[in-house]
Amino acid sequence: MGERQRRVIEELVTSYGRTYAEEAGITLRNTPQPLYRTLVLACLLSARIRASVAVATSRALHDAGLRDPRRMADATWQERVDALGAGGYRRYDERTATQLGDGARLLTERWGGDVRRMRAEADGDLDRLRGLLREVPGIGPAGADIFLREVQRVWPEAAPYIDAKALSGAHRLGLPEDPGRLAGLSGDTEPAVLAAALVRAALDKQVAEEVLGSVR
Repeated sequence: MGERQRRVIEELVTSYGRTYAEEAGITLRNTPQPLYRTLVLACLLSARIRASVAVATSRALHDAGLRDPRRMADATWQERVDALGAGGYRRYDERTATQLGDGARLLTERWGGDVRRMRAEADGDLDRLRGLLREVPGIGPAGADIFLREVQRVWPEAAPYIDAKALSGAHRLGLPEDPGRLAGLSGDTEPAVLAAALVRAALDKQVAEEVLGSVR
């Protein structure tokens, strides 16, 4: 069973091992702008909307120049609505435009526009960090999980961050629903890549069926 599970993970990661930040064109580094863009992406992904639309909207916000808290806060509400609409994020555009503006202002006023200061305030306490993230408008439990899944590749204290959504993908694939065992089976695969691939299996039954069908 263990050997087959390793092969399932290998096939999954080979076919679907791309983080959502990568898909959105974010080169994730431990620097303010990519971390902020990833936080915005987490906000977008946490709504009941297709991941592809959230990713496209992240790119649209970047193209509109709304790539850091200052520019996001300084933009008019209508400019944010228009950028969201350009990405196809129309169902939640008005509420999200407000949340992005409020979140950018909070991040600027409390943490100097630098998400790393939030990390420093948490001082290695992941539960504390999760709570701080949830103070940002638009970032609920799901958004905090998404952000931490993505940034674990540059914030190693969060790894392996395999949240409930990723574990539901593991269940669909017949894999252990335990982060430590999953990490052990995945070899040298980055936890962020593994988590993203598992989430894709959770969100799309066809992904799981394709992977399982490839492993005999």
